[in-house]
Amino acid sequence: MHLSLREMIFCAMFVALVAAGAFIRIPVGTDVYTLQFLFTLLAGLLLGARLGATAVATYILLGLVGVPVFASGGGPGYVLQPTFGYLIGFVLQAWYCGAASRRLGDRTFRRLLAINGVGMAIVYLIGISYFYFVSNYIIDAPIAVWPVIFYCGILQIVPDFLLCVAAAGLAVRLEHAGVWVGEKLDEGRICNG
Repeated sequence: MHLSLREMIFCAMFVALVAAGAFIRIPVGTDVYTLQFLFTLLAGLLLGARLGATAVATYILLGLVGVPVFASGGGPGYVLQPTFGYLIGFVLQAWYCGAASRRLGDRTFRRLLAINGVGMAIVYLIGISYFYFVSNYIIDAPIAVWPVIFYCGILQIVPDFLLCVAAAGLAVRLEHAGVWVGEKLDEGRICNG
């Protein structure tokens, strides 16, 4: 894949944002949430499918080669973490959100929120499935299906939905401010999809 210098800069910016988001921790009751999901949503919405997925995949590759950008460190052994499936889901979610948002004629808050909701479902499907599989068949930490769905899905829906709302709102505001992602870099916009 050939990337222009400008595309590389914006992808690098989102790699940094996703990495920073993993360490911005927001305590809610007994749980701690990060802003990583917000930045992966924005990567898709703002960079488009190709560049959004590239930025998130680059973040994951950095972590797998040992750069401690993941919430719990880094290194190739991270693929054995039950939560690694969410990282895989982030790549597909960024691609989907970028592709779906480009097909919209009018990028309204509601439409972007609906796209983000589907993106969230993609992350949950892959993340929960991976969590269950790795826990039960790789690291020998058996857990039943329903507890995984409850703890990794149901308890996360409200905070993650709020991040979907925030991402849709930010994307619409950026469009109105004149920095919304366009289809062509040479038209003075950020990146193409």
